[in-house]
Amino acid sequence: MSLLSIASRRIIFTFLLLSTLLMQGCAQHNSGATLSLYERIGGQPAIEAIVENLLYRIAEDEEVVGYFANTNIDLFAESFATQLCDISDGPCRYDGPPMDRAHQTMGITDAHFNRVVAYLDIAMRHEGVSLSARNDLLGRLAPLYEDVMRLR
Repeated sequence: MSLLSIASRRIIFTFLLLSTLLMQGCAQHNSGATLSLYERIGGQPAIEAIVENLLYRIAEDEEVVGYFANTNIDLFAESFATQLCDISDGPCRYDGPPMDRAHQTMGITDAHFNRVVAYLDIAMRHEGVSLSARNDLLGRLAPLYEDVMRLR
């Protein structure tokens, strides 16, 4: 065997090996595109941590916490976590009250609503949720604004 032949084979082998590794990397990267929003958020443990983080932020806001004065916080946390799980294509099904009924006569202002949304975004960031997943979740929650604010 000639020296050129051995060198050529090594180059071809190296090229094929690198090509295979690159294709596997691309395939794994593309498989991430098929993850549900629930999975991208981090599943139930992340959702529960986000809700807990959100509740601590609300508790520290003297203007917003008043809206929760007559709320069973444990029930709210469980219900909101279930709703986030459901809306993000997780295995949960939210069967709580409709948003207009749950928020009727609360008198929520746009400013307070927006603060809670900002706290939710901060809580998601704190739990390591990607910008893309945060935007997707907030986008799915956005249509609920009309129901939450309807009967104030």
